[in-house]
Amino acid sequence: MKPLTMRRGGLAAVVAASTVAALFALPSSPAEASSAKPKSKTVDLQILSFNDYHGNLQPPTGTDGTVLTKTGSVPAGGAEYLTTELRTLRKGEKNSLTVAAGDLIGGSPSLSGLFKDEPSIETLNTMGVDVSSVGNHEFDEGTAELLRMQYGGCHPTEGCFDKDGYSGADFTYLAANAVYKDGVKVTKPKHAKNYGDWFKSSTGRSVLPPTTVKTVDGIKVGFIGMTLEGTPELVAPAGIKDITFKDEVATANLAAKDLRKRGVEAIVVLLHEGGIPPEGATYDFDCNSGSAAGISGPIVNIAKTLSPSIDLVVTGHTHYSYNCLIPDPKGQPRRVTSDLSYGRTVTETHLKLDRKTKDVVRDKVTSANVVVDRTQKPAADQTRTIAKWNELAAPIANKVIGQITGDITRSVSRDGESSLGDLIADAQLSATTGAANGGALMAFMNPGGVRTDLTYAGSPAGEGDGKVTYGESFAVQPFGNLLVSMTVTGAQIDTLLEQQWSSVDGTSKFLHLGVSNGFTYSYSKSAAIGAKVDPATIKLNGSVIDPAASYRITVNSFLADGGDGFKVLTEGTDRIGGGVDLDAFNAYLTANSPVTGPAPTRVTPLP
Repeated sequence: MKPLTMRRGGLAAVVAASTVAALFALPSSPAEASSAKPKSKTVDLQILSFNDYHGNLQPPTGTDGTVLTKTGSVPAGGAEYLTTELRTLRKGEKNSLTVAAGDLIGGSPSLSGLFKDEPSIETLNTMGVDVSSVGNHEFDEGTAELLRMQYGGCHPTEGCFDKDGYSGADFTYLAANAVYKDGVKVTKPKHAKNYGDWFKSSTGRSVLPPTTVKTVDGIKVGFIGMTLEGTPELVAPAGIKDITFKDEVATANLAAKDLRKRGVEAIVVLLHEGGIPPEGATYDFDCNSGSAAGISGPIVNIAKTLSPSIDLVVTGHTHYSYNCLIPDPKGQPRRVTSDLSYGRTVTETHLKLDRKTKDVVRDKVTSANVVVDRTQKPAADQTRTIAKWNELAAPIANKVIGQITGDITRSVSRDGESSLGDLIADAQLSATTGAANGGALMAFMNPGGVRTDLTYAGSPAGEGDGKVTYGESFAVQPFGNLLVSMTVTGAQIDTLLEQQWSSVDGTSKFLHLGVSNGFTYSYSKSAAIGAKVDPATIKLNGSVIDPAASYRITVNSFLADGGDGFKVLTEGTDRIGGGVDLDAFNAYLTANSPVTGPAPTRVTPLP
């Protein structure tokens, strides 16, 4: 593990300098000795945190590459600028730790995704990350691949991507609530030393350590890392069949109890679950500022019930930025923070650690979110890393596969119909309409699988405006899901549409599916969950869907396995596997260029 960032040559240099000073600068009188500056009662610790990096080595584009401030939007993000910002913030700090709250990999642009996110880990190592929780996207390619990300080794089927091989993450991934199921035989990863030493802790056989402890000027600081309990609904089941995801609060409280038994009083939770601030909130949203509304979402109840022994909660997942004080079970304010995503912001938190109690002085904790703007000098070492991977990726990523007539955008909030979501559904239907290919009549696309917009402006590759490269289409659909055609009843289609809405901890969530051309329906915003859609409005090419009739549909393999809570799709019969979703999308763009994004009016919202 990497030591704490220390100024002036680190702890050893400070100790050596102090020893020399003591030998040659002894006080000449009792009066001088009594006037010597007493040792501070507290130790200062800076914690820099971010989340949802998603392999964005290069500055993200479009709205993904801006930060909303009180004076407008500012271009931000990218590994070169994030690294510079972190290094700048550390200057003058004796004790500094850099932590993250998951989704550092997965759902990445082609520059990282083509190489199984090894480039992402390489840039994070260079940034000096010390510890991170896992997020749901760390499990996109299964538990075994996550362990390879941590411990290193070339990919088991694709081999080594560059001449240096892959040595793994220098930082520690924590996964307290991702636990092997009873009876599962655990095989030690090839390159892991002391794997499983933590199995006897209160949190059980977690796939990666549940906690880690850093010593700051003689005071232990413990970190607990977790992903959201709902991770199984967000990743393909096959890759996580041997593990279960436990309740966040119960897991964290057990881990905190374990840390305190080991003499750790200062405790930080890194949790890949989050909240949602009010619409239009800026990057520095303060939940407790004046009459401003607070955040909503699962993190609110989680934060209120986490053990009072936990001093700071760093969150992520929702891609929203906030800085809150939420009372713990004893009613004491506790800092809860989050950043945006893609390296666009960093949270700087200052803790004071009491030398006597070894705990955080809670009322002295301060936090502020910082924009990673692109006016600062890019980090040269990251520039070289990006250039290396660009050279390897260029032959594939820069190939033009189609043309568009204008921007085709997704729904960033995922609760509205989008042109790009519908276009992908059109492409999937086109690929599976033939009887031999699935015989599909309609297709549906999950909004979380649409990762970025297709923009008309040319990319840095120089292909020109309106031309879509493989790298750009890969960034839209980076997961490599397979298409699955199946038979469902009209009643099951109705259930599928109703399952777009769910309620978690009293918070309603709407995941608006993309739908293929010819499929239409209406829903009521005010109706109760489970009764949002009027079956009489569900139509295919103008004809009402018959609840008792059977229909062939196409979805990606993630949805087919019940991902995102669409459990009804697991009941589909007569399944036929298709090709890769990205291949279908690229083929559609090639065959229909120039493509104009469909108007997102296939679904009608009603009051």
